[in-house]
Amino acid sequence: MKLEEAFGLVLKRARSEMAISQEFLALNSGLDRTFISLLERGQRQPSLSSIVSLSTSLDISPQELVKQTMECFNENNSSRSVNK
Repeated sequence: MKLEEAFGLVLKRARSEMAISQEFLALNSGLDRTFISLLERGQRQPSLSSIVSLSTSLDISPQELVKQTMECFNENNSSRSVNK
């Protein structure tokens, strides 16, 4: 798993837990809905300002968003190496 994909999973999970749409998140964060979709699918990397905007809209700290991303990334990559 790539880091971008881990961030996408964490972002989608956080958005789903708040029961908000990509469009609502985009409006609240000042980002484009298409960009949110690309982030969630792991096709784009967020900038620092995007991480801050998203975390503010999701009511979590930027540190927590990055921490969860790293945990997801490490979990998926460590289990992959065990299965080889």
